[in-house]
Amino acid sequence: MQIILLSGGSGKRLWPLSNDVRSKQFIKIFQREAGAPESMVMRVYRQLMEAVPSASVTIATGKKQVSSIQNQLGDKVGICVEPMRRDTFPAISLAACYLKEIRGVGEADPVVICPVDPFADTDFFRSLKTLGELAADGGGLFLMGMEPTYPSEKYGYILPESTDSLSGVRAFREKPDLETAKSYLAQGALWNGGIFACKLGYLLEKAHEQMEFTGYRDLYDHYENAPKISFDYAVVEKETHSRVLRYGGQWKDLGTWNTFAEAMSQRTLGKVILDDSCENTHVVNELNIPVLCMGCKDMVIAASNDGILVSDKGQSSYIKPYVDRIEQPIMYAEKSWGSFTVLDVQKESMVIRIVLMPGHSLHYHSHQHRDEVWTVMSGAGQAIVDGVRRRIGPGDVVSMPAGCRHTVLADTELILNEVQLGREISVEDKIKYDLETD
Repeated sequence: MQIILLSGGSGKRLWPLSNDVRSKQFIKIFQREAGAPESMVMRVYRQLMEAVPSASVTIATGKKQVSSIQNQLGDKVGICVEPMRRDTFPAISLAACYLKEIRGVGEADPVVICPVDPFADTDFFRSLKTLGELAADGGGLFLMGMEPTYPSEKYGYILPESTDSLSGVRAFREKPDLETAKSYLAQGALWNGGIFACKLGYLLEKAHEQMEFTGYRDLYDHYENAPKISFDYAVVEKETHSRVLRYGGQWKDLGTWNTFAEAMSQRTLGKVILDDSCENTHVVNELNIPVLCMGCKDMVIAASNDGILVSDKGQSSYIKPYVDRIEQPIMYAEKSWGSFTVLDVQKESMVIRIVLMPGHSLHYHSHQHRDEVWTVMSGAGQAIVDGVRRRIGPGDVVSMPAGCRHTVLADTELILNEVQLGREISVEDKIKYDLETD
């Protein structure tokens, strides 16, 4: 069984923990029994493998999220990268071509499509397996409909033909206002969670019906011409013989700070002190300084290098237009090799904390318009500057003037402070080289 996980998100509603690179699914808010922190994407992948060990997972995502996925999942999953954001229909179409031409999947194989970040229990993932088995046995499109727990304005609705566990679909309804949502519930409607299953050939057929392309590479190269339309609009609502599988277990979309806090493993993460008068307050602190909260009621507080949020839980749902006003570079990001944190920014200098995972390295590269200096804070590794290799450890300093080629390799976890010096400090000022041929 093939599973396509859709990974998107702009990182606005869970600011300051999320940003354009680090969307909500990469924030480590869960605590495993062994004590290791876990993000939503890590949790979902683990739950999938527990429920469907034979499944092959591909994540459809944009370029900015690839490093975070590789950081948290390594090479366990396939990654289909969109050259730009369009919407879920072209993203799924590109992923379908990727499965056929890059991964060699047959058109008769079942494919389950699901968002990357549902907060659900084991039964949900078993239902995904059932959905895939239904698609394998029959043709057409199968949906999963969530039994609503309240009249929500943020979901579309599916009107089933019956109350059976598997039913035909009578109609679809867009996201309604509150009163209309109540009327849908009275008609037995289910939430549309954006979860579908069909055979790979079905996806390819629908893609070719609405877009002109010859294959994966052609679609990728001309992706800017793909329509900005969701899979719901392009396919689901036009399908006359789809069927819906009813799901009544735990399932949430953690799209706001309020719902996000409800899913936290504990009331606080990081260095946090709550006095005895605090009620229904959740705090996440990623800074290396303590946060003390006294008398806080119904609040969410989040602190990171990107900023600090102090909000009433209900009011936190309206954060996006305010975050849109904030203009600053990304201060933290996870990469395939580790992570970086911006510690200080001045007019002609920047200080960055680099954490390299064991066995990983930076690209062999140079800069035209800035000098750099590394100071090793902890760990052991090797620095290569213009082809000269040297071992480095705590206290060592490595200087790299503009134009020289350099990289660092981590033998253990390696933590560096990188000072960038120059009048033109820019992420675009980087030339990469092949280390083996230089």
